[in-house]
Amino acid sequence: MLDKNHRTISYLRLSVTDRCNLRCIYCMPEEGVQFLPHSDILTYEEMLHLVRLSVQRGIRKVRVTGGEPLVRKGFTGFLDILCRIEGLEEVALTTNGVLLKQYAADIRNCGICRINVSLDSLRPERFFHITGKDSFNQVREGIEEAERVGFDPIKINVVAMKGVNDDEILDFAKLAVNNPYHIRFIELMPVGGNGWNPDKFMSTDEIYQRLQSMGNWVPVKSNPYDGPAQRFKMEGSQGEIGLIGALSHHFCAVCNRLRLTAEGSLRGCLFSDEETDLKTPLREGKGDEALLRLIDWTIENKPKDHGLLSQGPRKCVRQMHSIGG
Repeated sequence: MLDKNHRTISYLRLSVTDRCNLRCIYCMPEEGVQFLPHSDILTYEEMLHLVRLSVQRGIRKVRVTGGEPLVRKGFTGFLDILCRIEGLEEVALTTNGVLLKQYAADIRNCGICRINVSLDSLRPERFFHITGKDSFNQVREGIEEAERVGFDPIKINVVAMKGVNDDEILDFAKLAVNNPYHIRFIELMPVGGNGWNPDKFMSTDEIYQRLQSMGNWVPVKSNPYDGPAQRFKMEGSQGEIGLIGALSHHFCAVCNRLRLTAEGSLRGCLFSDEETDLKTPLREGKGDEALLRLIDWTIENKPKDHGLLSQGPRKCVRQMHSIGG
């Protein structure tokens, strides 16, 4: 379907839980969070039903997120069914990697070949500072296992933060040179009560300038389902670099995504607090036509842009873990 700004909406980010086994500084507030009661979270059957309806309205790619999706009981069984939904052309997964070693083979057997792992530091002590957990070795082993069982590509998401991990930009780039990994540098975004501070913000332009000190990174043509990253590869490198400038080089004009939260709210934009409640009519038995009308309305009224350029950095009310990464 087209929205009112003539964008084709084909990509759904599906959060299966708001729970996570890490406490990343840019995702959860220091004072902690109140997780949803289990009864408020969509069942797997409800999620699958809403995905099938979304496919009727043009969704062709689903990325499963959380929280951390692997902490939800029965997840790989759900994933196996999701991957077999007729009309879906791609199912991908974003994980923090803590449980990846345990589940990598099962996830691969479900039919997923593309995976994103969030990793903001290559130094164990700094990983602990950013995530609040001493789990660096588990994540490293999870990435190695994912490579062993055949995931290709393995994307590593790095939220770049000045004064926190910006001195590791080149270390991550070298990881892409020497390994078949796609490193994605992501700008720090003001979402929820994550303590966003302009002093910590690092633009993708700054990151690119630092990368140039290593040599010439040549642009790589994107594929239809690649998402918003500007991709680059250096001659002789096994992997590549991606830059996601949600603030400095926003991609709103070509944004093709919706987000379905774990409790059944459909969102047209990460930064908009406008949501469409699908869970209530679903559980009240309103029927598929009513649900399709709500999906249609959300697509047609998807915000033109995230408003951060005209209004300045602002925070949406929801925290990132409750929206879906």
